[in-house]
Amino acid sequence: MVSRTMGVSRAQLSLRINRSADWQDRRCNRRNEEADAEILSAILNIISDMPSYGYRRVWGILRKQRRTEGQPPVNAKRLYRIMSEHNLLLLHHKPERPKREHKGKIAVAESDMRWCSDGFEFGCDNGEKLRVTFALDCCDREAIDWAASTGGYDSSTVQDVMLRSVEKRFGDRLPDTAVQWLTDNGSAYTAHETRRFAKELNLEPCTTAVSSPQSNGMAERFVKDDEGRLYRVHAETGCENSPAKPCSGVHALQ
Repeated sequence: MVSRTMGVSRAQLSLRINRSADWQDRRCNRRNEEADAEILSAILNIISDMPSYGYRRVWGILRKQRRTEGQPPVNAKRLYRIMSEHNLLLLHHKPERPKREHKGKIAVAESDMRWCSDGFEFGCDNGEKLRVTFALDCCDREAIDWAASTGGYDSSTVQDVMLRSVEKRFGDRLPDTAVQWLTDNGSAYTAHETRRFAKELNLEPCTTAVSSPQSNGMAERFVKDDEGRLYRVHAETGCENSPAKPCSGVHALQ
């Protein structure tokens, strides 16, 4: 009852009762102002020569200096507190990310200005999964190129689709102006090799989050339409497979 009324644990109450008469709470006297002033002087000497150094670098230099002089090291949190109290910490300036207008409009007025790409998979009646990667023109909606395989789609597959799309639209030359390459944030599209290869082909990679106002909605709509066509073929053929595994149309893009 006493512990509950005082709002302390019974162990804490026992310590309070059994303390000696001369006990003092020294927690409020932990700071050594003279030692802090000495550390502050050392900090000012360091940042006077290297003003771009943050508290971590200052702490490393001060630690080496005190080790050479045979003095105990300074705790990093203590040094951070001293620098914070005297406004010596570096300000964090985050670079602004490039902003694109959130219009949600993917279609363009002319062909070969913006292409979009995505991938999808579906089950076949033999138990295998067919995986397709494709590229569409955001103006005429033509499926410029695609790659279908029972293996996974990786950066190499995406690069093959990129190269064949450029060859089909521009022949043996590269586009005069960069063509936007609109995709989601899949690993095959964000891979360093894929982005570098895209720039070599004068394609401008534009990755966006799924279902965002800037998303790759045209390619996603193509996937949904293709799934609908496959289900209709499945219904017309009367195959005994489950709807999740259409028996026909698995080579529809080839």
